Order: sequence, then C-alpha cells, then structure tokens
Amino acid sequence: MTEAEWIEGGCHCGAVRFRVRVSERRHVQCNCSICAKKGFKGLIVPADAFELTQGEAALSTYRFNTETAAHRFCGTCGVHPFSRPRSHPDGYDVNVRCLDEWRGDGDPAWTAEPFDGQNWEDNVESIR
Repeated sequence: MTEAEWIEGGCHCGAVRFRVRVSERRHVQCNCSICAKKGFKGLIVPADAFELTQGEAALSTYRFNTETAAHRFCGTCGVHPFSRPRSHPDGYDVNVRCLDEWRGDGDPAWTAEPFDGQNWEDNVESIR
C-alpha cells in the first residue's frame, strides 16, 4: 500500500467538485442495475477521506429499493460523481470516471475488481 494522497474530481460541467484521499488505486466494477446503466466504477472510502469542495446546491439525490443508498448527481449536467452506498452508509462511493486523473478503462494506474451487485446480499461482505 502506498501513502495516501488527495485526488480531485468533479462532474462534467464543473458545478460539483470534490476530493478524495486514496492510498490504493482499486475500484469496484459492479453489475447491479444502477451501476451497469450509469457505468459507475466505485471507489469506496470512509467519510473522512472525502470532501465536497463545491456544488452542494447543484446536487440532486436518487434513492430506490431500500432507499438506503443516496445516489448523488449534478442537476445541471446529470453526471453521477459519488454516492452514499448501502454497503457503507457512513462512507462514500466515488465514481473513478469523475476523477481528474482518470485515463479511461484499462488505465494501468487503476485495478478493477468485479463485484456481483446483481446478487448484492450474497456478495456484500466481499467489499466491507
């Protein structure tokens, strides 16, 4: 594991900006209904490793099913930069595609780990 560093990111239009403290460049590729449709690649971090630096007023929230997870998105451009996930309700799940340093699928700096979110209850312990 490397030393933690802050990485900045945001939505497409720039209304929402955040930073996240990362020590390992690993993300979860989930196949649940919402992640698959959004193309969300999740980096789960504790609350103290996430800071919204701009745009709280621009954010909207979508909840479904158990209504535990808060899927946040920019009301201007529609991009989903992060959520408060059901698996880690006190943390954040950051969409690595919204990080300024993200270079696309296959970026050698990042490692993807598959997660079977279609069978969430059977697999959630693997990401806790």
